[in-house]
Parts: sequence; C-alpha cells; structure tokens
Amino acid sequence: MASRSRSYTQLLGLLSFNLLLFTTSTTAVRVGVILHKPSAPTLPVFREAPAFRNGDQCDEADKIHIAMTLDTNYLRGTMAAVLSLLQHSTCPENLSFHFLSLPHFENDLFSSIKSTFPYLNFKIYTFDPNLVRSKISKSIRQALDQPLNYARIYLADIIPTSVDRIIYLDSDLVVVDDIEKLWHVEMEGKVVAAPEYCHANFTYYFTKAFWSDPELVKVLEGKRPCYFNTGVMVVDVGKWRRGMYTQKVEEWMTVQKQKRIYHLGSLPPFLLIFAGDIKAVDHRWNQHGLGGDNIEGKCRTLHPGPISLLHWSGKGKPWLRLDSRKPCIVDHLWAPYDLYRSSRHSLEE
Repeated sequence: MASRSRSYTQLLGLLSFNLLLFTTSTTAVRVGVILHKPSAPTLPVFREAPAFRNGDQCDEADKIHIAMTLDTNYLRGTMAAVLSLLQHSTCPENLSFHFLSLPHFENDLFSSIKSTFPYLNFKIYTFDPNLVRSKISKSIRQALDQPLNYARIYLADIIPTSVDRIIYLDSDLVVVDDIEKLWHVEMEGKVVAAPEYCHANFTYYFTKAFWSDPELVKVLEGKRPCYFNTGVMVVDVGKWRRGMYTQKVEEWMTVQKQKRIYHLGSLPPFLLIFAGDIKAVDHRWNQHGLGGDNIEGKCRTLHPGPISLLHWSGKGKPWLRLDSRKPCIVDHLWAPYDLYRSSRHSLEE
C-alpha cells in the first residue's frame, strides 16, 4: 500500500467556494460558500487476527499499558505491531492498549481495530493537533512534522490518572519477545527507561545556532552524551506529570521556533531534558534504524546481539518496500506480522 502523499488531517478546515455567477439587467454577482466537513479516510482492510489467550499462570489484574498513535498512513504498521505484541506475550489478555488519534477518524479506526482484533483491550483517545501545530518547526523529513508525531509529549495528560506507568511504542516496529520483560524494568527513580547509546555525537542533532549560544550549551554541560530513541520508552507517568515535563518539552520547541537549534522533529527536546539521565535498558529492546536514514532510507543490516524488538525508524518502511517489490532483507522479518488483506509477499524476492 503506497503512502498517501497528503495527510487527511490537512483537509481539516478547507473551504470549497462555489461561485454562482449570473447576469441580470444590473449585472448582479452572487457568491455562495459551502463548508465541506473532512471525509473519513479509506482505511485498508485487514484480516482478522487469531484470538490470543492468557496462560494459567496469568493474573488478569496485572495490566500492561501500551500507548501507540493511530496515523492513517501508518495503520498497517500499527496492526503488525499489535499482532507481534499479542503473539509473543505470555499473558496477551493483560495488554491494555491506549491509542491516540486525530479528531474525526475515531469511529472508523475503532471499527478497523475491533474487526481485526475482536478480543483486544483498547481505547482510542482524541489528540487535538492544535495543541502542538503552532509549535512544530519544519524538520528534514515531512513525516516528522505531523502533529501525531508529537502526541507522545502529551501522553501523560491524555491517559487516565490511574495509569502510573506506560510503554510508548512507534508504529513501525514488531516485538519478538514477551513485552512483560520490558514492562517490569526497574526504573530506579527515573522518568524514562529506554535503550541508551552513550558516546553519541551531539553535533549531529543540534545546529550551529545552538553550539554558538553559551547559555544554551550550558544545558548539556556535565551530562553524559547519551542518545535514546523515543519510539520505545517506558514512562513513569506520575513522575512525568509532577515534573511538568510536557511544559519543559514545549519550552524547547519554542526556542526552536525562535532560533532553529536542531534538525530532527520531536527527539532533540527529549535529549536536551533527559540525555544521560534515563534508566538504561538492554539494547535488544530497540534494534532501531532498520528504515535507513531520514533522507534516502537505504537498506541496513541487523546489529549483532540478541533481539527483542525490531524497529524500522528512518525513511524506509517495510510495507512500502515490500509492496514496491524492492524490499531489504530485514523487511522479510516484518512480513509475517502483516495483516493487510491484499498483501502478497514472497520470500523468493
């Protein structure tokens, strides 16, 4: 399925002007204005997934909360990710999904998920794009500039206050291990837990405007140069709320609007706030970069070591490359989880 060249959210608020011109003896001109409501996108059709049931050792009270966005352009990826989570979970009925969606599409998305996963425990929350639209600065890739890409910042303000821990996952990944192992990570007082990569070169993430400003550079003084990918995070929601981290991220987005201090979408503010100060998780939980870089999306190979999660971060997405019949080798690891009804993947490619 090819990615739509235009997001449906861009249709919001569009006006269609119907100019009815007629001539009388006084040459009158009549203008009629018709407001068109945004039409629901035509969603792909998915096969119904098998029913996954808890083992005898499972306690249904031990819920595992998982948050994901529902972008209509990435829905095929989301469905594959959910299937992978259920398939490899010892207690799949304990998984509770919190989906974030843009307005107007909730009913169609609900029907799509319900028909694909009839037994799934989930809820869809409406994310108001106006919360962040004026704060977004253009980045190196258009997909990074969509409001839903920033919804993770507001997650703690959207989900119920009874949820005190949540795993946030991007839609371009599959999990090949029991997610309960990641859920039970000891946070050690940190707000965020994620695979961490130290000795990173931060000059790649921030611009000359940042490095030439002595006040801004002070933010990173004394911090370990550690990078983490925000597409896989365990978040202590209570600490996030009490620490007002949503507002802290927004403050850096405001600085970005004024001075353009970084290149990539929503990641750099997280690095400015949390770099070197998260709970490090085993790298097996984010084998990221399988989508290549953010410009060309060329094929990449797997990193050595055990793998619990495969992540196609970068420009290249496995479903697009498979459909184009020009897949990378790693894309065949995603294909078994593809529930898209029209998919015809061949391992002989």
